[in-house]
Amino acid sequence: MKRAPRAVPRLPSRLPWLRTQFGWVDWVVAAAVLVLFYAVFRIAEGTTVSFAPEHLSIDTDPARLPYYAGRSLLRMFVALGVSTAFTFGYAYAAARSRRLEKVLIPALDILQSVPVLAFLTVAIGAFIALFPHSFIGLELASIFAIFTSQAWNMTFSFYHSLITLPRELDELSRSLRLTRWMRFWKIEVPNGAIGLIWNGMMSFGGGWFFLVASEAVTVADAEYTLPGVGAYAGAAIAQGNLGHVFLAIVTMALMVISVNFFFWRPMTAWAERFKQEQAEATEVQRSMVLNFLRRSHWPQALAPARRRIAGWCSRAGRIFGTDDRPLRVSDTRRRTGDVVFAAATITLIGWGMYSLLRYLHGTAGLGVFAEPLLLGLLTFARVIVLVVLATLVWVPIGVRIGSSPRLARIAQPVVQVLASFPANFLFPLATWLFVRTGLSIDIGGILLMGLGAQWYILFNSIAGAMAIPTDLREAMDNLGVHGWQRWRRLIIPAIFPYYVTGGITASGGAWNASIVAEVVGFGGTTLTAHGLGAYITDATEAGNYPQLIAGIAVMSLYVVGLNRRFWRRLYRLAENRYALT
Repeated sequence: MKRAPRAVPRLPSRLPWLRTQFGWVDWVVAAAVLVLFYAVFRIAEGTTVSFAPEHLSIDTDPARLPYYAGRSLLRMFVALGVSTAFTFGYAYAAARSRRLEKVLIPALDILQSVPVLAFLTVAIGAFIALFPHSFIGLELASIFAIFTSQAWNMTFSFYHSLITLPRELDELSRSLRLTRWMRFWKIEVPNGAIGLIWNGMMSFGGGWFFLVASEAVTVADAEYTLPGVGAYAGAAIAQGNLGHVFLAIVTMALMVISVNFFFWRPMTAWAERFKQEQAEATEVQRSMVLNFLRRSHWPQALAPARRRIAGWCSRAGRIFGTDDRPLRVSDTRRRTGDVVFAAATITLIGWGMYSLLRYLHGTAGLGVFAEPLLLGLLTFARVIVLVVLATLVWVPIGVRIGSSPRLARIAQPVVQVLASFPANFLFPLATWLFVRTGLSIDIGGILLMGLGAQWYILFNSIAGAMAIPTDLREAMDNLGVHGWQRWRRLIIPAIFPYYVTGGITASGGAWNASIVAEVVGFGGTTLTAHGLGAYITDATEAGNYPQLIAGIAVMSLYVVGLNRRFWRRLYRLAENRYALT
């Protein structure tokens, strides 16, 4: 008599990861994650050191550069995470509320025009008061300053993707009665993913540009310094040590290349899945790191837990309602709400302006606005010249890069290094060049401002070209449409919304960059341009708060006026005429 075969015990369905066949790739990924967490933990230990004078000096020993690089990277990524969360909340509120949009978008114009040094002036005092005798106060102030150089560009990009959502996606969401939570994560975020990632990359580069300003700042004759590559470069520049400046430049270049290879390249390749097209592209973005991660079994092993968490979030998101809200609202109810909202907004703004003018009248007098208004005209002229030149140069180059995945793989690291490299690291060379050639800083300041602002136009042009559906390109090829006709019929309408986002952020970035570009120096030589940026820098270092407030207010006035009269009209044109629907 044959014996029945012995039953093989099966593992419980709740432990599927035990049945996964792990290989060497999985263990490499696990080890890399553990090493990353360990490095973050060790670097973060330095943020809790007691605040003492001996900790405020920067050791220019090259052996300290790896630790300084880790501290700078940690600040940059924390600021990027905060900027992303801010982008989702702020842009969504502005895009979904007609009343809030009238306040939040002009406020965003003002916020992006406020110099990083002005944010630092307020942030340092506030955070040191919250965390006395601890480095964490200075760390939070530095992260906040980097956040202010990253968030606005990302917010404008995501806001634009929300207001130009293709009609078929909107109708799909409504017909399926998705919850607003599901609509946001399943439709709206994927629709804006490409632009958001490329603008995040550009914003990350903007953070590098202001690294020196955020890690070493002088306010009211008090010097505050944090360990980091930016502070190291600032100390080397102050000492006139070209060898240490060169080491800081090499370290920064290695950091930028590494971040691009291990983070931004995988992100751009991953974002290819969100392109809206009916024909599959012959060439797509690729990443060695992403391909390696896709060979890992960890996503499969963790999928049940991920689905369980997603289910909890989806059920919790039902409190936000479903996406079948009525499109028409009672005219009487709408007018009443508009009147109440306008009255409350005007009252708050009026009270703030009255308090501000009263303070200025009691200190320096209202005549303090006269000088920054005149100097603002000079900086305004530099901004206009910069935006025009950047448009003529970088839009064709960006379209060429974005239209060819193969070229994008080659050009992306180069562009990322150029855009992310802090231009103020090159200011010692610029100072030497201006002195040797006799070039006025009033003209050379345009070039220095461009090093921090022109890349917004390039990155948005690349993102716009990459987002063009492959089927539209193939249709143009089949019809034999090339040259100027192709630009007029396909490329300009397709990239125009992205260009507007890049243009408005490049304009604001140029105003912000004027703070560090209109005053440059090396060793004992300092060149100062005539402009609003130099005026604000002098007021910040002297601790002259009435002049600082007047300079910031005037800069905000110029930026908001330009955005309202020019860029906002282009936004409406992009929304109504050039959205892919």
